[in-house]
Amino acid sequence: MDGNGRWAEKRGLDRSAGHRAGVDAVRSIVEICGQIHIKYLTLYTFSLENWKRPKSEIDFLFKLLNDTARSQLSDLIKNNVRLIATGQIEQLPFIRRKALLHAIARTSKNTGLVLNLALNYSGRMEILEAVKRIAREYKANRIKLSDLNEGKFAEYLFTHPLPDPDLLIRTSGEFRLSNFLLWQTSYTELYVTNTFWPDFDRKEFLEIILEYQKRERRFGKL
Repeated sequence: MDGNGRWAEKRGLDRSAGHRAGVDAVRSIVEICGQIHIKYLTLYTFSLENWKRPKSEIDFLFKLLNDTARSQLSDLIKNNVRLIATGQIEQLPFIRRKALLHAIARTSKNTGLVLNLALNYSGRMEILEAVKRIAREYKANRIKLSDLNEGKFAEYLFTHPLPDPDLLIRTSGEFRLSNFLLWQTSYTELYVTNTFWPDFDRKEFLEIILEYQKRERRFGKL
């Protein structure tokens, strides 16, 4: 969800205004995903690298996350959305994740769209943590090297048991993965738009879905 800060700066506003506007875009995209029966939506919410930002912006982002989790909980329940989070959530201060954990618990029985927030997340860190877990399992004689294949390795990733994403949309014209779902996006279709996230709307989202449906996904085959 790139471009919140630049969206605000172009309008002479504080970066926080861009993050607030970005929440409206999230709400709109979550709604349309539910309406067209998309099963999984992952939003790159906060990366490990984002800790390098000014403390004031980090504090605002987590306050916004908590406030949004509280204010949108009733809509998530009404629309049958199940909220989950991917990343090292346990490393966040409890006061910053309390509302999020409450929303995750309250929506855990919902059977519609799975809304996955990649939070305190890094693709490289995820793979490294999977290797560490496998090493511990091997040391404890709970796994054999002969058991290890791509499917088995994926079981140790934060995203298990979610399927690999079909489509990755990068807003604000960024042509890189930025450490996002590095293992999972091996055969994901990529789409880059110059639109800043706060301006990303249902119309553009549906246009991208239509473009995706025209693509031939061969997965290395003819």
